[in-house]
Amino acid sequence: MTLKKILAATTLAALLPLGAQAAMPGMRGAQHLGITVPNMDEAVNFFVKVIGCEESIKLGAFKFDDDWMNVHLNVDARAEIKRFQMVRCGHGTNLEIFEYGAPKQSQTPPKNSDVGGHHLAFYVDDMDKAVAYLKENGVKVLGKPSTFTEGPAAGLTWVYFLAPWGMQLEIVSTPKGMAYEKTAKRALWNPRTPQK
Repeated sequence: MTLKKILAATTLAALLPLGAQAAMPGMRGAQHLGITVPNMDEAVNFFVKVIGCEESIKLGAFKFDDDWMNVHLNVDARAEIKRFQMVRCGHGTNLEIFEYGAPKQSQTPPKNSDVGGHHLAFYVDDMDKAVAYLKENGVKVLGKPSTFTEGPAAGLTWVYFLAPWGMQLEIVSTPKGMAYEKTAKRALWNPRTPQK
């Protein structure tokens, strides 16, 4: 191998993130999470006034007379996006909030145990204060916070809560980190270390 090739390979290796593997070319991270809600005003109000996200781009409606919605979004061809907008939540990913209208639209959010089930977690510095705040704002908190004391997640405290329309959400806190971080070559991304 020539010196030029060695330098090129070394430079490329230095530019790749730790633990880089074969991946989608240019992938840098999650840019947003899209969620569908029954009422845009209620959802944006909840994420902004209760959770503390910031309103951002407001977008209009999408409705087509052909099969565009089915081809591009895998929904019923007669479905329509009544409106959607983005919110930014602290040092985490953005949320893209949709209000759809569609034939035979299910109004029941999936459970975590259902295929397609999901939840969105927010990091908090003080679990007790965050839980008290949620309860003061009429948010249903599911049980009491749980803390892992053993294994790789030791140090993680978490509790689930529900958005007004039933979406499952979670708050997590790891003020001293998690056990796995002591030996991990690359720790999971977390908002304790804000990144640009």
